Amino acid sequence: MRELRAWLGEEAWVVLDRAGWHVSGRVEVPEGVRLVFLPPYSPELQPVERVWPLVDAAVANRYFRDLEEMMEVVAERCRVLAQDPETLRRHTLFYWWPRTKALA
Repeated sequence: MRELRAWLGEEAWVVLDRAGWHVSGRVEVPEGVRLVFLPPYSPELQPVERVWPLVDAAVANRYFRDLEEMMEVVAERCRVLAQDPETLRRHTLFYWWPRTKALA
């Protein structure tokens, strides 16, 4: 999480479900990082759940020789998405999402 905090700047909100490893007492939360927990049993509220279809599109209905080949296709798709923040915003920035600074 320290790397995430450094990359995001002033303040970072990390939205988490309530998986055991997210709520463990061993989780170290650096200063400037705020953990926001989703209600139980609400996978539809997880922004990343709305990204999976964008990633899956690269591998759906395709045959791969091995896991390594598939992972390279997924990695390339993630690189493409990283260069297209507007597409990611459209899929993950809910109208009710708290906004603390202007969108780039």
